[in-house]
Formats: sequence, structure tokens, C-alpha cells
Amino acid sequence: EDAQKIYNAMKGAGTNEATIIEILAHRTIAQRQKIKEAFKQSVGKELLDCLKSELTGNFEMVVVGLMMPAPVYDAYELKNAIKGAGTEEACLIDILASRSKAEIKEIIATYKKEHGKSLEDDVCGDTSGMFQRVLVSLLTVNKSPALSYLWRRLFDDIYEAGEAHWGTDEVKFLTVLCVRNRNHLLRVFQEYQKISGRDIEDSIKREMSGCLEDAFLAIVKCMKNKPAFFAERLYKSMKGLGTTDNVLIRIMVARAEIDMLDIKAEFLKMYGKTLHSFIKGDTSGDYRKILLELCGGEK
Repeated sequence: EDAQKIYNAMKGAGTNEATIIEILAHRTIAQRQKIKEAFKQSVGKELLDCLKSELTGNFEMVVVGLMMPAPVYDAYELKNAIKGAGTEEACLIDILASRSKAEIKEIIATYKKEHGKSLEDDVCGDTSGMFQRVLVSLLTVNKSPALSYLWRRLFDDIYEAGEAHWGTDEVKFLTVLCVRNRNHLLRVFQEYQKISGRDIEDSIKREMSGCLEDAFLAIVKCMKNKPAFFAERLYKSMKGLGTTDNVLIRIMVARAEIDMLDIKAEFLKMYGKTLHSFIKGDTSGDYRKILLELCGGEK
């Protein structure tokens, strides 16, 4: 029934975007995959191809993202961040710093299947220095070199690498922060605050800069409170003049089914305004309508 309604919305002159929004924004990822199958069986065409030919701009980007399973969408976004001239470092950081080891493993396999290349090779070919090493560490899901450390040893390493060190030993920061054992790291952060008198985030800001700083901060923030990390990213994508649409779209699509309620709650707590009101004031047209549906209302 959904497939037929979407077909009717696209056939002939013009497109009924309201129908597409009503259906796709209110179905789960699994349900959308079934709609794709039903569409191909009944119409004999790929739904994604039809949508791309009918829609344009940011609205198209949201709809296309919604039609992909989570690891396929992440792999798609990573590929777009890497290909062509320049690299969208923020995309690499947002995805690789926030996904679990199991999710990273799935993304790596999906990337290879979808694009015929190794994600690690593509990342290495497009980045350099310590930033590259951080990304590769986040991609290396089968190694846990520091998991046997006692939490106190981890603290010693990170304290010596930063506040107690003339200059910064980024390798020690890398070794510690890419452990990805949340319980260990949260205790490290507590002890760091106690001994140094400074939050770990403040130290990273003092000791580092650029993409490396952004990557380490993202790892720490995701360990502490992932919904708050995404709330901050959404806020920064919309505040001031203009909108960083690729960031806004990526987070709204990727988190809609996972922790959007938590992100909305953190957004309100952090900024005193609702995410719904920010999106409404910063976007327009069908793009605004579908994002507001994914956001799930004012409250």
C-alpha cells in the first residue's frame, strides 16, 4: 500500500511531496526496506532511483538517506566526505567517534561491499599525521591494546601526555582515548579532574588544535554523553548566519530512530530552546517539513 501511494505521488506531472513525507518520515528503517522491495516488485523500478529523479536539493538528500539501512548510510556519508577535492573532516569525526565497535565493524564491511575499497585505505589516502592515526585507531575494531590497563595507569598516561608535559604527547592521548572502554575512560576523566583541577576537555583545547582537537573532543564528549554531543553539533549547524545542511541532515537521518528524544531533551537543557523551533526557524519548504517530522514535534 505504501509503495503504491509513493508511486502515485510521483507519476505524471509534478510530485506530491506531502505523501512522500507522510509515509517515509513515519516508517522505521526496516519498514522502508520492505517498501523498496514492494515498489520494485509492483513497479519494476528501483524506488531510490525514482525518488532521485523526482526530488531535488536538501529534501532529496534527506529522503535518500532515509531509504538506506544505517551502515549503508554511514558508508555513503563517509565516501562522500572523502571523494573529490578536499575532505569533510567533520563527517569522519562525527561518524567514527560516535559509533560503537560493532557499528564500526559493520560500516567497514558495508563500505567494502558498496564501494569496492577499504575504508581504512581511503581514509589514509585522504588524511595525514596524527589526525589520520586517530581515525585509523577508531577503525581498528579488533585490537584493544590498552584494555588491560588499570584505570589509574590510563590516567597517568593522559596526565603525563598533557598537563605535566612540556608540549603534547599526542600518541599517549591517542592510546588512551581510542580504548573505547567507557567505564575505564569515565573514571580516568573523573580522576583527571581531581588531580589536575581541569576538565579533560579543557586540557585538550589547551594542548591541541584543528582536526586533531575536534577528533579528541568528539571522542570524550561521546563517552560522556552522546545525545549531548549530537545536540551541540545540531546547534552549531544552525546558529548564526546560514545552515550547515550536510551536518543537520546527517544527524537527523542517522539518529531519528536511535536517540532523537534524548537529543531533543539535551538540546533544550543546553540552549533553552527546542530543537523543533531551531529547525523551523532555519529551514524552509519540504526540507523543513520532513526534518520537523523526524524531530517529532515541539515537545
